[in-house]
Amino acid sequence: MLSRLFLSHPRSVDETYFEHMRFAAWFAGKLFAAGGAALVHALFPCCFEKTASGIVAELYERTHNRGR
Repeated sequence: MLSRLFLSHPRSVDETYFEHMRFAAWFAGKLFAAGGAALVHALFPCCFEKTASGIVAELYERTHNRGR
């Protein structure tokens, strides 16, 4: 049961538990950065005009073929 909970998904993307943890933490940091840029852009439209969308595009490129 614990193996399925903690190891099944990382194995499906050919990573160890800790490799997956590192990638997921990096991904979360990028999402926080995109959210912050989008929030600043909402208040000041001249700032970070393409930052959030650029980060989202980068994350898509890094993840769309994982586990295939």
